[in-house]
Amino acid sequence: MRLLLVEDDEHVAAALVAVLGKHGFDVVRARGGEEAISLLHDRSFGVVLLDLGLPDVDGFEVCGRIRRIASVPVIMVTARSDVRSRIHGLNLGADDYVVKPYDTGELLARIHAVSRRTGPEETADAGEETADVLALGPITVELATRQVSVDGQQVALTRKEFDLLALLAQRPGVVFRREQIISDVWQTSWEGTGRTLEVHVASLRAKLRRPELVETVRGVGYRLALPAA
Repeated sequence: MRLLLVEDDEHVAAALVAVLGKHGFDVVRARGGEEAISLLHDRSFGVVLLDLGLPDVDGFEVCGRIRRIASVPVIMVTARSDVRSRIHGLNLGADDYVVKPYDTGELLARIHAVSRRTGPEETADAGEETADVLALGPITVELATRQVSVDGQQVALTRKEFDLLALLAQRPGVVFRREQIISDVWQTSWEGTGRTLEVHVASLRAKLRRPELVETVRGVGYRLALPAA
């Protein structure tokens, strides 16, 4: 897999190129945001590893610009550990984030997780048309086109946000355990993904503008709680 590493620090970049190369990645490095955008115009990549502390362009702006020109998965690398910054990045189109300092195993796990989810989900047989659209109270989820609308207004979601909502929407009212969600959406049993799940849930609630629809079941997981008719 060809990976675009956007990192201005020479020592950090050299270490990452060496580690990722040993794990089979073809790493192309950009030292700043403008160079990264230029490379994405000219070449295709399986994943973008984007450091937010860039010298020329704010990393959040770069993330937004990447999403406007390419559908490649983006993993943000940031020293900002507050949830608000992470949600902001996800709203701009990032697929995941890693907080510095991070473990190399964690980084590799996240790269593999997002790279497994780069295309649309397979849908039901063509004859099962009703299964492709889930109309649930104010929410409409179109599985084939991966589009979501709330009260008739379309909502732009990242891949993981859509996968999370689609999972809950297929069995509204049913509680999904955190471990099950992580297994189905991230295709991993890695425990560290739990915090990522919480951030994605917070981002999904904000985008739906109906936070009560995604309900936390304390100590268990989450469910899609539709309002009473």
